[in-house]
Amino acid sequence: MGRKLVLRGLLVVAVLVVASCSSDDDSKDARPTDQPAAEQPGADVAEPTVTGPVSGGHYGVPFNPVPAAVAEKYDYTEEEYFLEGTATAYQSDGTWGLDGVWPAKAADGADYKTRMVVRRPTDPDKFNGTVLVEWLNVTAGMDSDPDFGFTHDEIMGEGWAYVGVSAQKVGIEGGSGLRIDIPGFTVRALKEWDPERYGSLVHPGDAYSYDIFSQAAQALRRPGDIDPLDGLRPTTIIAAGESQSAMRMATYVNAVHPLAQIYDGFLIHSRGGSGAEIAETTPSPVPEVGHIRTDLDQPVLQFVTETDLFGLGFHDARQEDSDTVRTWEVAGTAHADQSTIDYGVESGRAWDTTTVLDFSGLCGRLNEGPQGAVLRRAVGALRDWVVDGTLPPAAPPIEIAGGTAIARDARGNALGGIRTPPTDAPVAVLTGEAVAGNSVFCSLFGQTTPFDAATLTSLYPSHDAYVDAVRAAGQDAVDAGFLLQPDADSYVSAAEAAAVPT
Repeated sequence: MGRKLVLRGLLVVAVLVVASCSSDDDSKDARPTDQPAAEQPGADVAEPTVTGPVSGGHYGVPFNPVPAAVAEKYDYTEEEYFLEGTATAYQSDGTWGLDGVWPAKAADGADYKTRMVVRRPTDPDKFNGTVLVEWLNVTAGMDSDPDFGFTHDEIMGEGWAYVGVSAQKVGIEGGSGLRIDIPGFTVRALKEWDPERYGSLVHPGDAYSYDIFSQAAQALRRPGDIDPLDGLRPTTIIAAGESQSAMRMATYVNAVHPLAQIYDGFLIHSRGGSGAEIAETTPSPVPEVGHIRTDLDQPVLQFVTETDLFGLGFHDARQEDSDTVRTWEVAGTAHADQSTIDYGVESGRAWDTTTVLDFSGLCGRLNEGPQGAVLRRAVGALRDWVVDGTLPPAAPPIEIAGGTAIARDARGNALGGIRTPPTDAPVAVLTGEAVAGNSVFCSLFGQTTPFDAATLTSLYPSHDAYVDAVRAAGQDAVDAGFLLQPDADSYVSAAEAAAVPT
């Protein structure tokens, strides 16, 4: 099997790494909601039984916990809950084509018991009414929360609530499936990692994962005796998934959402050319290339890195923007990057203070591009789109050379796409494409290749010239709607402290 097909089939690693390291208050109940309970979406989705907060176990913390310093900085509470019930599987109900209109119908049901991790403002008055529900990634054979890792500064800084859902079997029970092993790291699914805490969990298989994900949202919209949000009343619930979870999200949007109608918007982050399987059937109804359907009322924002274009096949699935689908392709980014690992290590220290993850010897210097900064702007733009109908800015695509590769400037950085200080005031080549000779694991992390002294001097005759270039590039990105001012300011601060052009 060639590298391209391998990367399409085995999506994320870093995402994986993230996990590895990984009351009746009247004032809260009275918080306003945009939608009366009877009119909230998802009335036909089954209501699961929720228990918790979960405590105990060998480690005394959830798997992939929020780093303590992060929770303390933003004054957030993290709790874990179990949810259980009967989940429905789905099957195709007609031909699935390029347009993403994938008809589906309910099939059989099976009992399940899974978990969700809830992070919410400790002060209920700081809750902004929006919940981000992430389909936890399992490509490494365990749960990880990459979208929270990238965006937590925006999520927590703006008062969102966050819920991570263990929707797939491998994260609970273990096994193979679509996965990439992490070199030098022993992968453990929930029941193996802490059987005392998670031994009662049961997952009937990924055919039921879509309805499990719907029922997680139902537990937030129509809480029973146990309320995972502890009295907070969400007005907006946005679904998110990265890599393999993004492929699941594509199938959810195209096939399941028209039936469930329980989410208000979707972030599809780093998917390949199509969606994931809806059931264990042969032949599969999922086409090799598929768009996101445009006939829905709920907005979809696709976020694409350099790696995704050809390594995962997204280039073949490009589609024009519409009133309900927007795509952001971001230059200088990789499918996973150094910040993925950094967040994973911080998360893992909650239960293993010796956690160290350094792949520089195996992969070289990993991508240090602007993925997190632009993704933080993306989730805010998506929320504005859902809440008040403000369309996110249209983004230029990354330029392509000859239909088979990313077009690059003389120094090696990508042309086109969303621009930021790392690409428009560069000090290195930032790529997300596979490096010849590297493993599949390394290919997902891209590369950072610093400029030599002569190149830096030719670009920036003085340190002030470099800082001015970074400031201008940051302001351009803010004005274009692709970067938040605090992130632009951070780039300037880093530039002021950098020894450039020396």
